[in-house]
Amino acid sequence: MASPRGTFRFSLPSIIIFVLLLSSVVIQAYRDLSKPGAWDFWRETYIAASMTSEVISDADIDGSGRGRRALAISGTIGSASASWLRDRLSEARLAPGDAVLLSSPGGALNQAVIMGEVIRTHGLVTAVAASDAAGKLRPAACASACVLVYAGGVTRYGIAGSRLGVHRFTTSAPVSDPLAEAQRIQGMVLGYMTKMGVSSGIVEAMSQTSDIRWLSPKEALALNLITKPVDRP
Repeated sequence: MASPRGTFRFSLPSIIIFVLLLSSVVIQAYRDLSKPGAWDFWRETYIAASMTSEVISDADIDGSGRGRRALAISGTIGSASASWLRDRLSEARLAPGDAVLLSSPGGALNQAVIMGEVIRTHGLVTAVAASDAAGKLRPAACASACVLVYAGGVTRYGIAGSRLGVHRFTTSAPVSDPLAEAQRIQGMVLGYMTKMGVSSGIVEAMSQTSDIRWLSPKEALALNLITKPVDRP
C-alpha cells in the first residue's frame, strides 16, 4: 500500500546518521564554549554587550564652539568589545577627526588594545567625557584598560575635570610562570603605548601600584597621554 502523499519515512540508518551528526555539533559547541572566555564572548556577542554607546551629532570637544560628530561609549570593556566597537563605528559613520568619548572602569586588556588600534586606524580623536540628557559634555573617568583605548586617539583631549587612572596589569588565568607572564604583559603594554606616541614612562606609572592611581593633568600631559588639554568641557 502506498504511503499517503506528503508523509515521509525515515530508515534506521538515516536516523542513526542524523543523531551522530547532531551529537558532533553539540560536542564541538560544548568544546568551544568550554574554552577560557568563550562563554563571555558568546554572551556579549549574542545576548548583551557589556558596553553602551550614543551618537552625538554636535559635540564641542575642544571648547571652541565648533561641534563634531562623536560616539560616546561607556561601561566595562568585555570579551567582545572590540568587534562591538567596530560595529558601532560603522553605524555612526564617523569620519577622520571625529571623536570617541570614553567613560569606563576598564576591563579586558587585549580587547582594549584592539579598540585603540581601531580608533587610530579610523583617524579619530579621543576624550574622556560623557554626555548629559541635553547632549552637553561633562567630565568622566577612564581607568585601567580604558586608558589604552584612549591612547588610540590621533589627538587625545584632556577635558577639565575628567580623570585618567592607571595601575599594574596582571592576569587572572593560571600560568606556569607568573613573573614571565607579568613581563610579557608589561612589554606588550609598553610596545603599544610607544606606538601610540605615549611616553614609556606610562609603564613605570602603571607598575607602581595594583590599585588605581589617578594621574594629575600635569602628569598625563608630561607623559604625552593627553596631547591637547581643554580648560572647559
